[in-house]
Formats: sequence, structure tokens, C-alpha cells
Amino acid sequence: MTWPILTIPHYIIVFLATCIQGARRKPFKLKPGLKYKNPSLSRTPILKRCPQVKGIVTKVVTMSPKKPNSAIRHVAKVDLTNKLRVTARLPGIGYLCSKYNRVLIRGGRANDLPGVGYSAIRGAYDFSPVVGKKKRRSFYGVSRPMGFSKHIRRCLRR
Repeated sequence: MTWPILTIPHYIIVFLATCIQGARRKPFKLKPGLKYKNPSLSRTPILKRCPQVKGIVTKVVTMSPKKPNSAIRHVAKVDLTNKLRVTARLPGIGYLCSKYNRVLIRGGRANDLPGVGYSAIRGAYDFSPVVGKKKRRSFYGVSRPMGFSKHIRRCLRR
């Protein structure tokens, strides 16, 4: 017994072959540039997969934010130990940070400041902690005040 020969149009065969093996696309490749030898899709490429990087402040300036917001934001240009330069915001109210101070830089961009994708850590190296901070102290480098504790031992409660 012989099987009847089916005549399937060529475009259907091509369609089925494409579905089975997948489309032939070029793999996406990042090209090395002048600044980054090994580029990545990271939000903080200058840190080079480190959580924080030490740096020296070269200039402290103020910036005004993007359109709907209006304020004066404090920003520092920092030369990092990995020989790269970055613009980092100085968080919190009031600071003692001037030229040649050592700071610790972490990721974390300022949403309304274009080109600022890093933040300085308060209370590390020469960057002063926020004065008189009671809540969220670890974020602003403030140590616990004397006699201040949210948790009181059960035997001492009255």
C-alpha cells in the first residue's frame, strides 16, 4: 500500500520549522567602552559588583532637581579608589563634608537629579552623621543615645 503524497505549501513548512527551532536572532552583546572594560547591565557599574567603594571628595556643589520638584540638593563629585569618578548625593539634613574628605559610596540614585546614581553613607570615614536623629538612625550613621531603648526587659517593666 502506498501513502498519498501530500503537497504542503513551502511557507507553511518554513513557519513550522521556525516554530520548532526558534527564530534566528543575534545574541545581545555589550561592547566595551572607554570607561568600562567589562560592561554589564548593572544599575551601578562603577562599583564593579562591590556593595560600597571608598572615595575622596573633589568638589561639593548644589543642584536643582527636575521639573515638578523645586529644592536645593547637595551633591559631591568623588574620585573613587578604583580610579573612576562619580557624582554622589549627600543625604540628610546638614553635613560636614568638604574637599579631600574620605567618603563611602553606595548605589542608590536620586530620582529627581539627572546623572546622580550613587549616594554617600553618613557616619562613615570623614562624612558626619545627622545630628539629633532618633528614628532610622542606622541609615544616617547615628549611634544609640544613652538610655534610649525601645525594648525594655520584662523583669524591669512596671
